[in-house]
Amino acid sequence: MQLSHWEWNTYLSDIDVAIIGSGIVGLSAAIRLKSQDKNLRVLVIERGVLPSGASTRNAGFACFGSVTELLDDLETHSESEVFDLVEKRWQGLQRLRTLIGDESLDYKAFGSYELFKPSEDVAFGECAARLDFLNKKIARITGEKETFSIADEQIKSFGFEGVSHLIFNRGEGQLDTGRMMSALIEIARRKGVQILNGLNIISLDDSSGGVALHIENGWSIKAQKVLVATNGFTQKLLSNLSVTPARNQVLITRPIADLSIQGCFHYDKGYVYFRNIGNRILLGGGRNHFREQETTDEFGTTENIREYLTALLHKNILPQKLVEIERWWSGILGVGESKSPIIQQFSSNVAVAVRLGGMGVAVGILVGEAGADLLVS
Repeated sequence: MQLSHWEWNTYLSDIDVAIIGSGIVGLSAAIRLKSQDKNLRVLVIERGVLPSGASTRNAGFACFGSVTELLDDLETHSESEVFDLVEKRWQGLQRLRTLIGDESLDYKAFGSYELFKPSEDVAFGECAARLDFLNKKIARITGEKETFSIADEQIKSFGFEGVSHLIFNRGEGQLDTGRMMSALIEIARRKGVQILNGLNIISLDDSSGGVALHIENGWSIKAQKVLVATNGFTQKLLSNLSVTPARNQVLITRPIADLSIQGCFHYDKGYVYFRNIGNRILLGGGRNHFREQETTDEFGTTENIREYLTALLHKNILPQKLVEIERWWSGILGVGESKSPIIQQFSSNVAVAVRLGGMGVAVGILVGEAGADLLVS
């Protein structure tokens, strides 16, 4: 379909900055650019009808890392790398709450818990022995003297079975990522950011005169600068970047009478997670048990992960209740050998802000703002 003069002139001409991806990173970058220069013409381009990827398909955890995840990270990263990233996650969450507001986010500071089964008592003992070390490190970031504490007394009140230990994290919370994204879209539009959905960018040509963005439907758009904020889908556009897609599958139950579970819960080094949404349970993850299968940017659910998560739900989380699953879905993360995001200049007019490592809610605002800053530096 050919564009009319009105369509071209209104929507697609004289673009100063085009941002590919309308998730938390892309919208944060657009808001940053318009806040710095209201006269910039900023266009956000999204391939899906809704932000497609992870921004609205996650669990809504406002988290910065469970004990097992942090200790596991310390095995492969330096101490400074691990806690620098924790600090970025913490600062990002505070920035998010300031920008949007706790009421608009439906933010609830319930804290979070990490579960340990009896077969994991050795791992729990190792974690318990490191709590003082972790608390001292994190106190320098959050100001909270005792972020982590043992909370075994809560197991019975939550109604868990096959769980022998809990570690509580008072610094984490939960939010509504649908409301988060709606708020970001509203802020962006108020500032004059233009957002177009349903346009799949298949290639970029950077030259001295700007960047040509080639769209799957045959259109081409010219922009002076481009920010790629496509996270788990980045290799479709920039194949030489170290970003690997990772699919996470998620379920939500129907309403449950007398649900006693409140808060966010981590299990298995953070690869499994669940929380209450009102009187429902959202449960997701488990990709580490089927890593090759889940290294994909294809949406969908699979029988083996459905069985794994369903068994955990019925045997451990809600063993005494009749629970029906209402909905399944999946989201696509961007991961890599390092958990640090990639925020860099890719070519003279193209920058990238990708690889959120499953922590997009925590670091997405900061990653988007840093990506925007690259375009105007």
